[in-house]
Amino acid sequence: MINHVQFPGLGLEFTLDRVAFTIAGLDVYWYGIILATGLLAGMAFAFRYAVDFGIDADRLVDVVVIGTVCGIICARAYYVAFAPFEYESFWDMIDIRDGGIAIYGSLIGAFLFGGLACIWRKVPLLPTFDLVAIGFLVGQSIGRWGNFMNQEAFGTNTDLPWGMMSEATQSYLANWQQTLVEQGMAVDPTQPVHPTFLYESLWCLLGFVLLWKYIKKRRFDGDIALLYVIWYGCERFVVEGLRTDSLMIPGLGLRTSQVVALVSVIAAIIAQVVLRRKYKDTSLTVRLAVADLKAFAKAAPEQWEELSASADHKTFVEATADWNRRIKEKANAPEAEDPAPETQENSGEDAE
Repeated sequence: MINHVQFPGLGLEFTLDRVAFTIAGLDVYWYGIILATGLLAGMAFAFRYAVDFGIDADRLVDVVVIGTVCGIICARAYYVAFAPFEYESFWDMIDIRDGGIAIYGSLIGAFLFGGLACIWRKVPLLPTFDLVAIGFLVGQSIGRWGNFMNQEAFGTNTDLPWGMMSEATQSYLANWQQTLVEQGMAVDPTQPVHPTFLYESLWCLLGFVLLWKYIKKRRFDGDIALLYVIWYGCERFVVEGLRTDSLMIPGLGLRTSQVVALVSVIAAIIAQVVLRRKYKDTSLTVRLAVADLKAFAKAAPEQWEELSASADHKTFVEATADWNRRIKEKANAPEAEDPAPETQENSGEDAE
C-alpha cells in the first residue's frame, strides 16, 4: 500500500500510502476520496451556474444523481469489458478501490442516462449538457490525482525533468514488458516514465478555465458540450498514445480510447461547423428557469421570460427570482367572480 515516488529530474520524492484511513476493518483509499472530491467540485459548479443556462437547480439534483450513479457503473463496465485479463469473481469486477474505471465509459453513461433524466424531470437537455461538460473538466482535473496516489495511468520512459518512477511503475513495467514490446513500446522498468495523469489533469484544468470564460459567448445550445468533446478528445488521443496501460480493442490491436476520441472529435467538429453556420446571424437567448412546474402550468403565462445568454450571472439570478415570483402570484390569485345575472324582474324595472 506504500509507494515511494520519485521525480529524479526535479529532485523530488514522496512517500504515498494509498489507504487514507480504516473503518471497521475496511480500508478507505485516497483514490475514492479524490474522485469524490472531484465529483463534488463539478456538482458545486453546476448548481451555482444552473440559472445562467435556464435550469432549475432543484430538478438538476435528480439529473446529476442519476447521471453520476450510471456514469460510475458504465465506467467500470467499460473497463471490465476491455481489460486485458479476466476477473476471478463478481466482487473483483465491481471493486473499484484499486482503480480500474474508464473515463469514456463514464461520459457515455452520464450523458445517456443523465439525458433520459432530463426528459423525465423536464430539464432542458442541451443546456444541461453544456453546463455539466464544464463540471466534468473540474472533476477530471481533480480526479486524475487519484491515479497518482495509486501510481497508475502513467506512460512510457522519458528523460524529461518531470519523469516519474516508483515501486509500482517498476513492478508493472517489469510484468508487462514483453507485451508492451509486442505492441511497439520498448520500456525500461528502472527508468522514469511520463506522468500522464498529470498531463490530463493540467489539460482539463486549462479547458475548464477557457470554457468557463466562454459561457457568455456561446452561440447555440450544445455549443460548449461540443467544444468539450473536441478539447478532451484531442488531449486523450495524444496522451493515450504514451500510456502503457491502455485498454485495447480485442482482435484489432487498437487503443480503445484513441478510437473513441478520434471518432468523437471528428463528429463534434463537423457538428460545430454546421451549427455555427446555421446560427451565425443569431444570438442565443435563455428561457429563465421555472421552479414550480405545477404553478407554471396553472398560471399559463402567454410568453416565456427570456434573457440574452450574454447577461451576467447576477442579472440571471434576479430575473429568475422575479419571474418565479410572478408565476407563483398568478397561480395563487383567486379567479375573478362573474357578476350575478340580473333577474328578469330587475331587467324590467330598469327598462321602465
